[in-house]
Amino acid sequence: MARFSALLMAVLLATASLRADTKKLTDDQKIEIIRGLMAEYAKVKVLLPRSKKILEVSSDGAWDKAKWAEAAKERGPAGRVGDIIQVTHVDIDKDRIVLELNGGGGSGRKWYDHIQVGMGNATNPISQGGTNASGGTVVALTFGGPIGQVSSADIKKLLLPILDFDKESANENYFETLPEPIKEAIKAKKATVGMNRDQVMLAIGRPVSKNRETKEGAEYEDWIYGEPPGRVTFVTFVKDKVVTVKETYAGLGGSIATTPEQP
Repeated sequence: MARFSALLMAVLLATASLRADTKKLTDDQKIEIIRGLMAEYAKVKVLLPRSKKILEVSSDGAWDKAKWAEAAKERGPAGRVGDIIQVTHVDIDKDRIVLELNGGGGSGRKWYDHIQVGMGNATNPISQGGTNASGGTVVALTFGGPIGQVSSADIKKLLLPILDFDKESANENYFETLPEPIKEAIKAKKATVGMNRDQVMLAIGRPVSKNRETKEGAEYEDWIYGEPPGRVTFVTFVKDKVVTVKETYAGLGGSIATTPEQP
């Protein structure tokens, strides 16, 4: 009888542990959340203050409106109703997902502005400027316990009371301010000379990889789309502007066929 009770207790503990594990995000799910939210644009639906402390909004859509209003009086807004804001960093904790918006609520710089890359004694900052230099804030979506099985799409829905991630809604105002050639390129899902980084992201999304180098005193950054075997596109920036777009077909054996540059 005692042995049976011990076995039963072991089964119950194993079952409880299994149920608890189902509430944990897998590494693949975490990667999907980060990829699905990183660099995304959203339309602000409520006054979004800059704040030294993380602004919390619960998964049921509630937030401390009085505290947010006080933060806005103290440090001003990170975004007003109708403004477009961008996710610039994502952290995943056990019971919350933290989004840095427009570079966070500190100095107004992006989280990666202080990071430099290079070879030998030559290093260069990753960031070359952009549209989010005015400062932002940090918002935490809290779950009151383990996050559970959620996707980036689920998180966007949970944040809908304060942020609208709908592509048409978030990009509509910004898109209408662009020059006609840039609009046409975005509609055609192509990068073109003269675009900035945000416009390239709207047109063709995030690159597979990036590469930076200095030639004759000028700093070049290549955004690389596609992998061999197949079509590979190189979008080259000087500062925040595209200067060339080149497409190649790269085979596994190293053969490369270059297509003409875009006009």
